[in-house]
Amino acid sequence: QVQLVESGGGLVQAGGSLRLSCAASGRTFSSYDMGWFRQAPGKEREFVAAVSRSGGLTNYADSVKGRFTISRDNAKNTVPLQMNSLKPEDTAVYYCAASPYRGGSSSHGYDYWGQGTQVTVSS
Repeated sequence: QVQLVESGGGLVQAGGSLRLSCAASGRTFSSYDMGWFRQAPGKEREFVAAVSRSGGLTNYADSVKGRFTISRDNAKNTVPLQMNSLKPEDTAVYYCAASPYRGGSSSHGYDYWGQGTQVTVSS
């Protein structure tokens, strides 16, 4: 089992940057594919980015490709999400998730979730 805690959210102007981080507890962190998802008010939770166990493979939603970068540090049990060129439509609660399977872009592939961190982008 793994516990996840997100941090780094906040208020930023359009065009700005934020760096989210997900801290994971547990000795088997490197056994999980990791993902970031987001949920805006009145909308369904959507995929943002994912990274494989080794960090060698990444996947992004089209809406964030070229602006966001996901990575992981298996020594520190962390999954950063660097967000650049932020847009008002990026406003949402961002969630970190862990998958003991092949994570992918569906939330159904992830068993463990953090509480979320709010990101607000003003125009």
